[in-house]
Amino acid sequence: MSVYTKTGDKGETGLYTGERVKKNSFRVSAYGAVDEGAAALSLARALSEKEEVKNKIFKLQKLMPLLMADLASLNQESLITSEHIASLEKEMDEIEGKLQPLKCFIIAGNTRAGGALDMARTILRRAEREFLTLKENESVHEADGVFLNRLSDYVFLLMRIEEEI
Repeated sequence: MSVYTKTGDKGETGLYTGERVKKNSFRVSAYGAVDEGAAALSLARALSEKEEVKNKIFKLQKLMPLLMADLASLNQESLITSEHIASLEKEMDEIEGKLQPLKCFIIAGNTRAGGALDMARTILRRAEREFLTLKENESVHEADGVFLNRLSDYVFLLMRIEEEI
């Protein structure tokens, strides 16, 4: 089977659930931004020299396809659950308990992985904005929005571990 299908030549793509939509639709923009965030996480994991951070990123990477599938589906039960959100929040609380409180804004980039994580954080913030635009126009799962909101905060904490800030 070829990598190209020619089915998108006229500006449409197929959703996970089979429907055809325009490639510049709100839905495609939202899951496309999440995909970009996932790619930035891949780069961060490849650059990280800390096993703890690599493992946490890898665990997160396994959840990204679930989120993208939710956003690329219509009339399907959410794959991202309240348990995913609770697990992420628990891990965030544990990380924050080990880090010194922040007293000022920080500038990332002391390490390559820290810079990549900061980029992933900003991409995920954009993905959240794209999700909110989608939500204003179409039906979405609330859990996906909450999860997206937590993701960027979690990635910020991973950057702090990576850079020991």
